[in-house]
Amino acid sequence: MSRIGKDPVVIPAGVEVGISDKNVVTVKGPKGTLTQTLDPAIKVTKEDGKISFARPTDLKHHRSMHGLYRALVANMVEGVTKGFTVEQELVGVGYRATTKGQQLQLSLGFSHNVVIELPNEIKVTASQEKGKSPVVKMESIDKQALGAVAAKIRSLRKPEPYKGKGIRFVGENVRRKAGKAAGK
Repeated sequence: MSRIGKDPVVIPAGVEVGISDKNVVTVKGPKGTLTQTLDPAIKVTKEDGKISFARPTDLKHHRSMHGLYRALVANMVEGVTKGFTVEQELVGVGYRATTKGQQLQLSLGFSHNVVIELPNEIKVTASQEKGKSPVVKMESIDKQALGAVAAKIRSLRKPEPYKGKGIRFVGENVRRKAGKAAGK
């Protein structure tokens, strides 16, 4: 049995949840509105301020979808109430980040600056304090879109294990290796 799927999603005050006949869940809250189409095999019910999920059989496909859709709807409810934030820091000499509207411009040691056009649902800010690495802070109500953009930005310059240079999440621990001089 899916332990995640069995747990109902509690609907907080100020959040409206609509479930259509075609298994489309719409969550509307103070920060915005999100929709998600669910697999028709998974039954969704809303009662007493809670959303419950049920699966028809114990097939592997149904078990995996049961927990998945419960987690997606729980993230939607949390997103429209609190929102999600991701912070990334650029570690390296000369690494810089600037924002202009929905564009994030990164200077990562390439011959040209990297310009990333962000979706409208993601708000981005870049800050630079003297003596510290630049920090890019992104906020959104959609956890999936935010994670995808953060992964795309990180993939431009992954942290390397020798000097630790690259783009990393704030608080991420990068395993360091000794150089060739330490190996002798």
